[in-house]
Amino acid sequence: MLILLWMRLSVNCELDLSNRPFLHYDVPLEGKIGEFDAELVEEFFRALVINAGLTCHIVINRGKNKHHIAEAVFKSFGCCIKTSFSKNKFRYS
Repeated sequence: MLILLWMRLSVNCELDLSNRPFLHYDVPLEGKIGEFDAELVEEFFRALVINAGLTCHIVINRGKNKHHIAEAVFKSFGCCIKTSFSKNKFRYS
């Protein structure tokens, strides 16, 4: 589990590399971010977790700016993936 605190935002991302694809996405993004349909962020993650066999929970705790919310969601997922694939001295002793 990773909690990203960034630019007055708080996003939780939990990831399980389980080959049991499931997405819980609780991020209220609607409308446009510039020319980009904000709803496509959820569709991206849905396609990613299904095709990669991941179980993923992404939940926003606070934040208002749509651009910053979308960016924080991607950053939290990226940090979670990095942590999942990194060596851990407690796991590999």
